[in-house]
Amino acid sequence: MKKFIGIIAIGLITMLMSFTLSDFYSSMTKVDYVEGSKTLKFTTKLNSGHIAEVLKINPNTTAFEAEVKRYVNDHFDVYVNGQNKALTFTGSQVNGESVWVYFEANGVSDISSLKIKNNLLLEAYPKQLNLVNIAYKGSQKNMTFMRGKEVNEVSF
Repeated sequence: MKKFIGIIAIGLITMLMSFTLSDFYSSMTKVDYVEGSKTLKFTTKLNSGHIAEVLKINPNTTAFEAEVKRYVNDHFDVYVNGQNKALTFTGSQVNGESVWVYFEANGVSDISSLKIKNNLLLEAYPKQLNLVNIAYKGSQKNMTFMRGKEVNEVSF
């Protein structure tokens, strides 16, 4: 019986250690439609250490925001009703372990379909998971992006 309990204890310790040693890779994007200005506003939260490692730049430097802008423009695309929408970078903010990135798409009068390509950090982190939550005229939709599924589409 002692041997059985010892084997179970070793198994539990090994399992718990595997959880503490692994890093969690994710981003979260909130998309809000502002009807008055006909704008889709995007707020993306990234891990500052992960994005800094990919960009090879310290998040506390002045050049960091320009690199984040370039990176987001290269790795995030939005199509409204089948038409590609230009994204306008409106800023970023480093807050401890998080980087908040703000951008928007203007001239969006009505949405029947919204297609997003989101491969932020996927090339660097195979287990990266990117979540997108969309609020449009009282409707809520969710998208999940991962390696092998970098494009997603929802209908309203």
